[in-house]
Amino acid sequence: MELEPLGDDFGENCARFLPEAVEQGCVWALEGEEGFALCESERRADTDVMPFWSQREYAEAHIADDWSNYKVVPIDLEEFMDDWLEGMHQDVLLVGINWNDDMEGEEIEPLDLLEQLEQELH
Repeated sequence: MELEPLGDDFGENCARFLPEAVEQGCVWALEGEEGFALCESERRADTDVMPFWSQREYAEAHIADDWSNYKVVPIDLEEFMDDWLEGMHQDVLLVGINWNDDMEGEEIEPLDLLEQLEQELH
């Protein structure tokens, strides 16, 4: 099945994240030698965003420029929910959700995403 690329409708991209992540049981991130991909928030000064995607292919599309040496890694959904989101909340990081090829998309609070995932699973 051909994946529908992520477009300019951030709400729709976000809406796809939950069921796709739950279906696969993981989310996808980019990891480099110095850790996971981060970039500055467009919404909040002095805050970084860590992007995640619901499909490997979406993440692979971002291996370029500053992230050309990064690789796509899966993160188990349970671990993501139990450890990552809580940790990101403590580190005051935002979560980037299914950013499109222009690196644009939603930036949300980790605990908000946790709540949405919990609802999706029940």
